Amino acid sequence: MSEIKWPYANEFGKEENIECDVLVLGGGMAGCFAAIAAARRGLKVVVVEKGAVKRSGAAGTGVDHWESACTNPCSKVTAKEIAEAYVDEQDHLSNGIAHYICCEEGWDRLADMEEFGGKIRDTEDEFKGAEFRDEATKLMFAYDYENKFTLRVWGKTFKPAMHDEMERLGIKICDYTEATSLLTAEAEGKKRGAGAIGMNVHTGKITVFHAKSTVLAMSRPARLWLFNPDLTGLCEFRPMQSIGSGHSMGWRAGMEFTMMEKSVRAEFSAAGSSFPPYSTGNNHNTWYAATMVDSRGVEIPYLDRDGNILKTVSERYHPVKGQKFFLKGGVIDEPKYEYRGPETMPFDELMKRGYKLPFYADLSRMPEEERRVIWGMMIGNEGKTKVPVLDYYENRGFDPAKHAMQVYGTGWTSASFSDDERQLFGAPGGIMHDWDLKTNIEGIYASGDQLFGSDCAGFAAATGYYAGRKSAEWAKNESLIDYDRSQVDEEIERLYAPMYVEKGYGWKELNFALAKCMKNYCGAIKNEALLLQGLDLLKSYREEVVPQLSASNPHDLMRTHEVLDIMDVAEMVMESCRLRKSSSKTLCFTRSDYPEMDPAEDHHFITIRRENGKIVRGDVELDYFGDLKTEYEKHNQDYIEGGRK
Repeated sequence: MSEIKWPYANEFGKEENIECDVLVLGGGMAGCFAAIAAARRGLKVVVVEKGAVKRSGAAGTGVDHWESACTNPCSKVTAKEIAEAYVDEQDHLSNGIAHYICCEEGWDRLADMEEFGGKIRDTEDEFKGAEFRDEATKLMFAYDYENKFTLRVWGKTFKPAMHDEMERLGIKICDYTEATSLLTAEAEGKKRGAGAIGMNVHTGKITVFHAKSTVLAMSRPARLWLFNPDLTGLCEFRPMQSIGSGHSMGWRAGMEFTMMEKSVRAEFSAAGSSFPPYSTGNNHNTWYAATMVDSRGVEIPYLDRDGNILKTVSERYHPVKGQKFFLKGGVIDEPKYEYRGPETMPFDELMKRGYKLPFYADLSRMPEEERRVIWGMMIGNEGKTKVPVLDYYENRGFDPAKHAMQVYGTGWTSASFSDDERQLFGAPGGIMHDWDLKTNIEGIYASGDQLFGSDCAGFAAATGYYAGRKSAEWAKNESLIDYDRSQVDEEIERLYAPMYVEKGYGWKELNFALAKCMKNYCGAIKNEALLLQGLDLLKSYREEVVPQLSASNPHDLMRTHEVLDIMDVAEMVMESCRLRKSSSKTLCFTRSDYPEMDPAEDHHFITIRRENGKIVRGDVELDYFGDLKTEYEKHNQDYIEGGRK
């Protein structure tokens, strides 16, 4: 049997240097928009992406809805109303700045997307006459048909369109290059960003990116509590390589984070326990508001906010009398009473009333246009649904006009997990920032999933563009700053080390060990003793396992780097959990040694950063961002007066 040869050039030991005004790390939705914003301002922009920008990131395979586009021409709500509702719904442990940016500028970015060639309207009149379609604009809406602030879109067209626009603007795209470490320097007594270091995941070549300003636009963490080395793939909602490397880079550089102690129950994971996203019956997000039936075919009623049974499908999409709007989708899983949308009865109540498992989503009982918009338009554009769900099921005979789809588990989601089996999925922790989305390191900005309290595609697009234009404004008045060459040399040594270990541990073994560590010592119930044991175990991994990690090619080396980043994030999470000396319903956070729930003295943001090897805590008041509309306008007059570009 002939030996399989590595298909790419061997560039280990080679180094390239690239200078730019604005460096964008991550080529997903946020990163692309950050780059476009900076390039529109005439600056030299470089994007570094581990995959290929044309289809990379969580939005690479599609998006089915665009949340909180409150300034679209059909909206009946304001950015202030919805952003403040998000903050209030989360008991003010919420990113008011980023939510307001999303609500105020989300429609601007969708209009940009249409200009680039993305499809946002029913231009072929496929759904003409449907209740969710505005006949004048041909825009289509989800969830709340009365207020029309969340749009249905053909999101699988988006990333290719953005890629073409970036090429038109002359943005330099470094595909298949993983950003691994931030470069920093001291300027006027402050730490300042100077760029980043990256490695080509095909060839092993090192690139040093020297930049005036940097935008972090990489993914949120994943594979922390859930990982099975033999069962990864389609059950992972986001791309497998989206694991929080930007968080790790920031942590090692001394960046400040908040809400990293927050736990969010998993829906999809890389553990093989789940089904491909949206491939089973449910009534959430993409499937909202599917008709649900029990095993006998008895329909399960929807209830409005006030507990009244809704008699028609149309009523599921409208606020109840006296309710201006309701929140649905994105980060909103259990909205407060004021913002609650129509839901089916709680599971326990269904059991008391005699409904029988298993349950099914039965689209055949819905109006034809509602059935087609869920199965075919939204299933087909959201995440990885086009090939493994829509095409696969239809090729094997599934017909939503005739067949029902089973709900697995005892709830409505596509799989059920125990409380300690969780990913950072909902509105998780992330980087602390100011009204410019600037971090505590001068010249470095954050966007999308790197922000605390992040949401979905519209959030990524709006905050990405915002960070891009703010970083560009800053870079215009700055010069490149020298950095210490030792940072580069030390990083190259760290990156290449596993290639010199002939027989050692593989990346999968360490990832699995880290997930076991987090489940055992940072699970659903936390206490000081467990967390200290977990941190001690992480330390032993660093000292005993990391030096024995082995990789045989650049791809394995990239995966090894990812797991090292996961270990950094695990440390950050455990240390954050130690800092909060109480429990919190809002943060889904329970400590057995501090059981008091949400005491007033702890109801604030706890920030964390690492400085000279020590953990530094900070405390930031809720609503530190002030009145959202007033402060936004104060910081963005140039954007408002300049045509919102």
